[in-house]
Formats: sequence, C-alpha cells, structure tokens
Amino acid sequence: MQHDAQYWLNKLHEMKLPDTVRIMNVCGGHERAISIAGLRSAIPKKIELVPGPGCPVCICPEEDIYEAMQLALHEDVILVAFGDMLRVPVNAPKKEARSLEQARAAGADIRPVASPTEVVRIAEDNPQRQVVFFAAGFETTTAPVAAMLAEGVPQNLSLLLSGRLTWPAVAMLLESGAPGFAGLIAPGHVSTVMGPEEWRFVPEKHGIPAAIAGFRPDTLLAAMVSVLRQLEQGRCFLDNCYPEVVRPGGNPVAKRQLAEVMTVADANWRGIGVIPKSGFKLQEAFAACDARKRFPSYADASRKRIGEMPPGCDCASVVLGKRYPNQCRLYGLACTPRKPVGPCMVSDEGACRIWWSSGFRDNLWEGRNKRQSVG
Repeated sequence: MQHDAQYWLNKLHEMKLPDTVRIMNVCGGHERAISIAGLRSAIPKKIELVPGPGCPVCICPEEDIYEAMQLALHEDVILVAFGDMLRVPVNAPKKEARSLEQARAAGADIRPVASPTEVVRIAEDNPQRQVVFFAAGFETTTAPVAAMLAEGVPQNLSLLLSGRLTWPAVAMLLESGAPGFAGLIAPGHVSTVMGPEEWRFVPEKHGIPAAIAGFRPDTLLAAMVSVLRQLEQGRCFLDNCYPEVVRPGGNPVAKRQLAEVMTVADANWRGIGVIPKSGFKLQEAFAACDARKRFPSYADASRKRIGEMPPGCDCASVVLGKRYPNQCRLYGLACTPRKPVGPCMVSDEGACRIWWSSGFRDNLWEGRNKRQSVG
C-alpha cells in the first residue's frame, strides 16, 4: 500500500528524537524537490537536511570548462553543451572570457542543448563543420551520451568528456572520518541506471543507514522515516523507497553501453581534488570520437592549481555538506543567480541557486560563530 506525504510527515512527528539528526540528500534534484515542497519547515526541527555533492555543474573541473572555451575560441568548431554549463565562471582576468557564455559573446559558436539527440541533429545539419559535444554530468547524463556513441554518430561529431560517478564522493566523505551526517538519502535516478547495489557500502561498510528516494514529497519523507527508524532500532541497511522506478541491477542496457564506450578513472572535482575511480573516460575503441585527440590540446595544467573556487567562495564546502549555502560569505551579496561567482549559484541543481530561488535570502556568514557550520 502506497502512503501519501501527510502519512509520512505524521510518522516523522511521532518519532522521539533525543538529539539533532543530520541526513544528507546527495542528489541536486532531491534538494530542489525538498526546497520547492517546503519540507525543511514541515519536518521536526531536530532533523537537519544537508545538501550533498549531487550537482555535476558545481563540481565540473575548471580546467575542463577552460579547455572547452579555448577550443571553441581557437578552432572552427560548433561547441555544444548542456545549458547550465554555459554560465559557470572560471578564474580568469576580467578582460578575458570567463565562461562559455562570454566566449560565445566573443565570437565562438557555442550552443546550448538539452539532449544527445539534439547534438546528433546539429552535427547532421552541419556536415561541413566539426561539432564538439562538451559532455559534463553524472551517470544519468553520461549513460545517454554513451548510448549515442554506441549507436553511431556522424563523423564530424566528437566528445569532450567530463563525466563523473556520484558514489565515490560520498565514499570519500565517509572515509574522511568526519562525514557530517548520520543518515543518507541516496539518489533515485542514478540508482535507476546503475542499480541500488552501488549504495550498499554506506550501511555495510560504514554503519550509516541509507534509503533511496524519488522526487515526490512522499518518497522523500518515507526515506527520512526509514533512515530514522534504522537509527532508532540500531540496524543499518539500504532501503528502496522508490521501488516503482529503482529495480535490482539497474538498467542493464544503459550499463552495458556505458561499459562498452567508457572506462572509469581517477578524476578531479572542482574545489575538492582528485577522487579515485570517480570519472568516465572513453575506451580506446572510441578514440576517434575523442575531441582531445582530434584537435590540438588546449589543456592547461596550471588551471588545476587556479581551478579552486574563486576567492571568498565556499561552494566546495557547500558541495561537501560542510556548510549551508547561506553560510557562504558571498551568498546573496556578491554572488546571485544573475551574477554568479561560484558554480553552486548557476545550476538548477546547485544548492545555492536552489536556496536563493526558494526564498532563503539572509546571509548568515556574519553570525556564523553563533550558528555552527554543518558537521
């Protein structure tokens, strides 16, 4: 029997919580759903929902964005990217282009897209031009990209890949010894593709309860109840609170295409550093589709040093769940959705953008000593 959101909300309020419990929601889509539904104001005050590293735009390495910009500016190509990526700022002098959007204003042919299907159509419509797809994203985005390559693409289409896996960032937090949360809401759509089994390490290796949720208030609240019950009963396991979509083993076709087209390697995360086995790269069989091999290299090793967050920006702490968005010193002051300083204020999956759009306008930086940071 499926219960509605009010049922699960009542269950939460019936629970006896001796202390504050912090629950991390990994997915940017979860954070958006939680904020739009106003769940933080509806749940008991002893439950703190902590946004986690679930925004691919936020963690895309600056050197990858810079490489895409330089390729578009210096080669006769059409560069396409998912819309949010166009506004992500990099650290560069004001006289230079500081985003793909500004590079487009400077004359580069850069176009926003919503899907790999649209990318293929652009390549087919422009057979005399080279089309480069700057593909940044997590598993749910990278799987359709892999399917696109597996099914065959026009010869004038190549890929500048910046794909990441979600779970290694959570593993890194748990292995740090100070994760800052006592329970985890695992991402539903990632689990739909890769299978729920990827998240078993959270309870089995680290003794932290976990529940997979979808994007409706009822499934999110059910996941919170599950995590709190596990804590209350002293037993930890992975609960699937999104069974209508998430099935054991995930999507076998998507996983097969990912394995056929891509392999997993160590990868850099903006503001965080290199996380082992957390990134996708193309298999050698698809080297002909690799823009990094098709064009002169515009990679700049120094960008890895420059590529931390801008001065004063706390996006890295927000992504890692160490600080709430409005505890950043720039939040709502120098950094707003109209003029973002850090990547978390750009994307619809970025916690700072979500909080600002949901009406959290007070900057708590000055009172941070009175209100402790998360964790």
